[in-house]
Amino acid sequence: MHPFAIAAVLVALSMPAAPEASGPVETVSVSPADTGAALVNPQMGWTFHFYSNIIANYGSRLDPSDTLDDFPGLSCIYLRLPWAFIEKEEGRFDWSIVDAPAQRWIDKGLQVAFRFSCAESWLRYATPKWVQDAGAKGYDCAVGKGVVEGGPLWEPDYGDPIFLAKLEEFLAAAATRYDGNPNVAFIDVGSFGVWGEGHVFHTTRLKYPPEVVKKHIDLNSKLFPRTLLAANDDFAFQDAPDDRYGINRYAFEKGMTLRDDSILVQAPPNMYFHADMAEPVWRTRPVILENEHYGGSRDRGCWGDGSWLLRAVEEYHASYASIHWWPREFLTEQRALIDRINLRLGYRLQLRKASWPARAAIDRPIEFRSTWANAGVAPCNPGGHVAWTLKDGGGGIVAAFVDEGFDVRTLAVGPADRIPSRDLTSTFRFAINMKPGAYDVFVSAGARDGTPRIALPLAGGDGRRRYRLGRVEVLPGAGR
Repeated sequence: MHPFAIAAVLVALSMPAAPEASGPVETVSVSPADTGAALVNPQMGWTFHFYSNIIANYGSRLDPSDTLDDFPGLSCIYLRLPWAFIEKEEGRFDWSIVDAPAQRWIDKGLQVAFRFSCAESWLRYATPKWVQDAGAKGYDCAVGKGVVEGGPLWEPDYGDPIFLAKLEEFLAAAATRYDGNPNVAFIDVGSFGVWGEGHVFHTTRLKYPPEVVKKHIDLNSKLFPRTLLAANDDFAFQDAPDDRYGINRYAFEKGMTLRDDSILVQAPPNMYFHADMAEPVWRTRPVILENEHYGGSRDRGCWGDGSWLLRAVEEYHASYASIHWWPREFLTEQRALIDRINLRLGYRLQLRKASWPARAAIDRPIEFRSTWANAGVAPCNPGGHVAWTLKDGGGGIVAAFVDEGFDVRTLAVGPADRIPSRDLTSTFRFAINMKPGAYDVFVSAGARDGTPRIALPLAGGDGRRRYRLGRVEVLPGAGR
């Protein structure tokens, strides 16, 4: 029995070479321990702000060969840039600023995410100046002062038809590259508000009708029908007085998920405001959390011991958290917190128990019994099916059994001290070309064809997301 599987042979009884269905059966039973490892899985994990609007933050200190392989649970690289950095001249796009860093992590099998902003607090023209020159209306403004004639910043009128037409052409170019691209985890609706955050507190301070924000939602929804889009919680500041969360509800009805910027900008009790906004979406879509720039939050005394971030992960049922600082400084100072969050962030499929007959006749069904739980805060939204794989001594696959009647998406979530579990009985028949022999038993979760997709917190991995649990002897049958 594999040394990494905590296993016990329950009963060993003498039995014929081809056991009778009603006769005694020797059973192998294992209770694998959760390794505690950080998992990199679809639709969950840590997102690293390689660009955080300013291109010097926070990937600029990394060598091109440094892909943060030491950061546990990193799954996605987040590239947040002003529109003007991509399309300095109308119709001429400079994508290398995103493609170069993106390819570093795509080569490692990770994903990327984007936000393209139209207003910044540090850059006059986040929307390219040629859009203003084309006749788009906008406002001069200054940080902390709102609209100021001759102010250092220019923010577009977000409902102006010329601005929206030029924006659509830019987003259409982005959609040609990224819509439905399997390397893209999500794209923010970032065209409204300063930093793309859905508010104008640091620019014009103007109040827009909800219909204007909905135009941006509609535009992104039309151009990115095959990509997960994220609507910012701060859209709520443009809600009609009698329709709380109306704008976000509109976005959710179009299939978007929730992104909350920024957790721990303020100290408790104002560390976040919109956990209840996640309620309509977290069961079906991954919720994204962005904490405040870590160093700023820490230095202002808003971070505390970081436990409020973990609490936010719990209350929002979050699937993504953010590395919003110099990554290794954050990792060094907050490693214990990161490890704790990794045990709950997104989904975490645990195999609590498994059993199967130690010997099975090749012409009879074989039954696998297992107990599963999701120790994360969110459902396994990508879904998947449990597979049992038999391998020979050389590592060759000789049998692949998939229980298509059970989807791991249906595993319920609960508090860390009350995680529900579910028992599963899976019965299969050996293929007609199967040969008798002694084989290793592996478990995995993934596609209907048995391809593993989801990393499990189990030892004994084969490098392909299958995990060895023990052995089975397949005996000749009476008819073969």
